[in-house]
Amino acid sequence: MTTPTAPAEHLLLLAADFTRHNDALTRLRLNGTSPATALTHHTSSTQHLANSALHIVDTLNTQPMYHSPVIRTVYARVRQLAHLATSAADHLLDAVDILNNTRPGIPVHGQGPLLTHEQALRGAGSRLTLVRDLTDLGAHDAVTTAEVFVTERRHRGAIPSYRPPALSPAQDTALRAVARGEVTVTDDKPSVRRDNIRITIRTIRSLESRHLVAREPCPRWLHDQRIHLTSEGCRGLAATFGRPRTPALTTARPAGGPAVTSRPMTR
Repeated sequence: MTTPTAPAEHLLLLAADFTRHNDALTRLRLNGTSPATALTHHTSSTQHLANSALHIVDTLNTQPMYHSPVIRTVYARVRQLAHLATSAADHLLDAVDILNNTRPGIPVHGQGPLLTHEQALRGAGSRLTLVRDLTDLGAHDAVTTAEVFVTERRHRGAIPSYRPPALSPAQDTALRAVARGEVTVTDDKPSVRRDNIRITIRTIRSLESRHLVAREPCPRWLHDQRIHLTSEGCRGLAATFGRPRTPALTTARPAGGPAVTSRPMTR
């Protein structure tokens, strides 16, 4: 029997794999020397996402729990992640077939009429765009599903034995943003995908010192490093789900009292 947060931890690891997959996808170019080979290599990464999601379904099946409507939704979301990754892999294989069957200046058979080399490149490019669209929100959806699962398990009385790490509001915000694949570092300055979140390098270093996050080289242009959760970070974040969050400190001044007006003195 697995621990109550095990499926959530696996979902957080899957979120990190979606982020790595999408980062690598930005480097794929169809005008390179061997684009079909690059697409074939990337297809194995995409198929791994689908297999990991299906493994999470198996992990869910080991949990002795009531299959409430919320839990059934979790199952549906995990299977949907598997279907999205499988469809993305199929589109990549279609692109490989198109590129392997065409040469510059030689028309080839597609699914319809003869295709020129330029038309074949556009066809492969459209499939690459579909892959990006299908997997773009994979990390965010996996994290959301993990939180829904743990929150429901807490509601049903399954309390994780692992004590969550003590996090400041800034650390909690950073850890969640990292899990969603939103944080990179360039020249030792963090960059966050969403405009409404600001994370400092001091916060990143504090999480690194506690072995909750780690840096990896980032293949995206103009981004040096990607911040990912470690295994300990996945376990710690999963243990915080379903618990009250510490409110962030505010720098706004308190509202002032009613204005006081002076009256002229009367005799």
